[in-house]
Amino acid sequence: MKKFKWSSLYLIIVFMVLYAPIFYLIFYSFNSGGDMYHFEGFTLDWYKEIFNDTRLLIIVLNTIIVALLSSAISTVLGVAGALAIYYARRRRTKNTLLSLNNVLIVSPDVIIGASFLIFFTMIGIKLGFISVLLAHIAFSVPIVVLMVLPKLEEMSTSIIYAALDLGASRLDVLTKVVLPYITPGIFAGFFMALTYSLDDFAVTFFVTGNGFSTLSVEIYALARQGVSLSINALSALLFLFTMLLVVGYYFITKKTSKIGRMGVRK
Repeated sequence: MKKFKWSSLYLIIVFMVLYAPIFYLIFYSFNSGGDMYHFEGFTLDWYKEIFNDTRLLIIVLNTIIVALLSSAISTVLGVAGALAIYYARRRRTKNTLLSLNNVLIVSPDVIIGASFLIFFTMIGIKLGFISVLLAHIAFSVPIVVLMVLPKLEEMSTSIIYAALDLGASRLDVLTKVVLPYITPGIFAGFFMALTYSLDDFAVTFFVTGNGFSTLSVEIYALARQGVSLSINALSALLFLFTMLLVVGYYFITKKTSKIGRMGVRK
């Protein structure tokens, strides 16, 4: 019989505290009543209300497009940034680049959002899709860098030297050795950027304009109008979508790591 571990009980309590409000919110999204105090009966009316709202569906589409575009672009820029930091010859240069990369991560979202608002206003960029996309790319790049850089640091330089000795060019080393090795980090950076983009409110609130909105900003606007169980239904769908992303990320990284181990054995 296994010995009881207090650490396991602690983890269970932590997860219950974290997920209880979410499941409470999801539970009342099926309430036929109009409040979150008394459960009167099961209904899907709140979900039907969401799917019948054309404006809300357009906002969902806007959110997904911004998230996918910003994640893809920030992944490319983040991988390039991580390679630049990794191959920096001077230690001081590497530390400076890494410190600059971390500025957007440690800075408060309100400060970042206000800074982007002032910057876009000064250079004449109209607030809307472009401003939101640029802001999401800007705060997603450092996240990708931090996901990719550890994979580069753990990569043995002997692999690179062996490829060069076998006649591989610098481009071949990059495309056939380095990038395949850091693929799990690239996927991790992409999915992290995707979830941050879908979840972000503070920065988006500052840089969004009239006629364009994202789900986080729209949920905030709906919540200010009063408690509605349609917000519960929308939040439940977002939670389900996020869980699907996490599961997808798990299987993709598991598959890529398995391919990587097979390649090393060969």
